Amino acid sequence: MSTRAKVTQSRKSARAGAKSGAGMQSADTPAALFEPVEREPAYTRVSAAIEAKILSRALRDGDVLPSEIDLAQQFRVHRSTVREALRHLESAGLIRRPPGSKRMYVSRPHVDKVASGMRQALVMHDVTFVDVWEAMMVIEPEVAALAAQRRTQADLEALTQARERFMSCPEGDPRAVEYVAEFFELLGMCARNQVLVLAKHPLAQVLAPSLGQMIDKVPQARARIADAQRNIIAALRDKDANEARKWMAKHVRDFKRGYEVAGIAPDTLVSM
Repeated sequence: MSTRAKVTQSRKSARAGAKSGAGMQSADTPAALFEPVEREPAYTRVSAAIEAKILSRALRDGDVLPSEIDLAQQFRVHRSTVREALRHLESAGLIRRPPGSKRMYVSRPHVDKVASGMRQALVMHDVTFVDVWEAMMVIEPEVAALAAQRRTQADLEALTQARERFMSCPEGDPRAVEYVAEFFELLGMCARNQVLVLAKHPLAQVLAPSLGQMIDKVPQARARIADAQRNIIAALRDKDANEARKWMAKHVRDFKRGYEVAGIAPDTLVSM
């Protein structure tokens, strides 16, 4: 056999040996550390590309997206792939389709959409009432102080109406908790700081279920809430940041006292 033939035969034998051993794991070979990766669906890549344009501000709130046909041509994918990507972005609150429109528009995620994800994270991380209360003690008094400096007449009227709705709510009516949360939300809007608005909204939401248990168990709870709201509104009307901060701190401290009187343990886990 020639030298060239011997080399060829040797290579064939090596390949055959590799194939026969490919599906076998010797006793000395360690178990695989990683699972094979799956190919990412095309719609997620399209969605990620559009999201990147939005987050880089190349696409702004209110901008109209190209049509599905145009997007399919630009991405060189099927129209169904684009449609699925748009559904994903719409569910995230990054785009919207106005009533009667065939086109999608870029949109800012509503505070409720942002808060929903944060609320789920707080629940899954086993956050307790006292964790939320401590965060509110840090955030809410400063929000009230900023609100006193930046509020408008319209803000004062909205807060007053929210307080009146709370006071007119009969005992046992679950809307009372909604009106308490509304007051906190309106106060955040008065502060004119979107970071604080987005940070505080989920805290009020995860507090709501346990607040609903407490509010009618403690006889003085409603009166103390109404009194705190009245004094906070008065501080805002006078543009007195220190007084607003003081009354909000007292208001949040009252929540903890109310929970103690109602027999709700501070390590109670928050819920949806």
